[in-house]
Parts: sequence; structure tokens; C-alpha cells
Amino acid sequence: MSDPVVEANDIVKFLGHGAARVQALRGVSLSLGGGELVMLMGPSGSGKTTLLSVLGCMLSPSMGAVRVCGRSTAGLAPEQLTQLRRDHIGFVFQSYHLFPTLTAIDNVRLALDVRGDYSRCVIDRAKEALATVGLSHKTRSYPLELSSGEQQRVAIARAIIGDAAAILADEPTAALDSENGHAVMSILAGIARQGTRGVLVVTHDPRILPFADRIIHIEDGRIVRKGSNGGASASP
Repeated sequence: MSDPVVEANDIVKFLGHGAARVQALRGVSLSLGGGELVMLMGPSGSGKTTLLSVLGCMLSPSMGAVRVCGRSTAGLAPEQLTQLRRDHIGFVFQSYHLFPTLTAIDNVRLALDVRGDYSRCVIDRAKEALATVGLSHKTRSYPLELSSGEQQRVAIARAIIGDAAAILADEPTAALDSENGHAVMSILAGIARQGTRGVLVVTHDPRILPFADRIIHIEDGRIVRKGSNGGASASP
């Protein structure tokens, strides 16, 4: 494992205001290193998605510090957080978040468009990302023409096209059957094995646990258990 690509130290996060205010995170510390796949598990309401949002610079912590590729997020303006997120973090969501009127290749290249990258090599990079996830033959297909597993693979291609150091995946296999879930996790594990990227997966899915290098358990906004996964395997 290389140096951490994302670190959290004593993160506290409050959500809501007044009588509706709740403490979602209570002093959470963790790190994600390049070359590892970490799974974050816990019951509903435990703080998993809030933590993922803080690590991904979509939410700022109420207290504590987050570092992304060595840079602290403390004191950064919203536009600076957006730039940090675009430069270093790729997201994969349970519901894919693909644009139905765009082809697979256009959905992927969109990740570079939002960065203002309109260079001539964008199409080549999008094709390369789709090839990485095994979809070279689907570049001109629209989301409705793709299976659920293929749509998730397009979402992964979009997350990796910008060379993000951290890939944060929120329940990426929850809507998939065992075969497609296995295929998606094999891709994410392969990305982690490249050594320069770290992959953090929020999951309830026990079928994919063998892919993890480490498993972290969170309950009531606190890390209650973490450690290496003795049963980890590159291709379970």
C-alpha cells in the first residue's frame, strides 16, 4: 500500500438545525491508501453515506480534518472543494447516475467536460476507460440499451477517466445480481491493484467481502471495528 490518498482525522459532522439537529459522525478517523480496496459496512443510519460525502468533499466536517492527496480541506472555499473533488476523486453510485440521452462514450467523457478538458484526446481517453471495464463494443449504446451491470461499468469508466486517486463507491452492487456484482467488484479490485488508486466501497452486500483488503465497521457514527480481511482474494 502506498501513501494515503484520503485521510480523515477525528471527523465530527452535525446535520440539520435546531431541534432537528443530529450528530451523524462522532470522531471518525480512517485512511485510504493507494493500492487497496477498503469496504465500509454498518446498519442504516450508521453514518456511512455521510462519511463518504465528507471524504469526497461534498460535505465539510463540523470538526476534524480531511486530507485529499496530502492537501487539507480546512478553510477551502466551495469552489476550491469542487476543484479538489474533480481533480482527485471519482464517484460510483448505486443508481449509476447516467444521462439517458447520452451514449456510453458521451457519459464517460462528461467527466472531462466538466473539468473544461475539450482536448482532441478526450475521445481516446473515453474509449480507453470503457475498454478497461470491458465495454469497447458498447461505446455508442444508450443507457436503456445496456444491462444494469453494463450501466454500472459505464459509471466506473466515468469515475476513472480523470485519473482520480480515490474511487468512492456507494453500494455499487446493491442493484445487481451475483454475476454482475462479481464482475463490477473484479473491475474495482483491478483498479486498486494498479497501486496508485485507492477504492473505498460502502456496502451491505456480504457476497463481495472477499474482495476487500480491509473492512471497516461503523455504528452510530463511530468506527467500531476495522482490520485486514484475512479472506481477501483478487478473484474469489
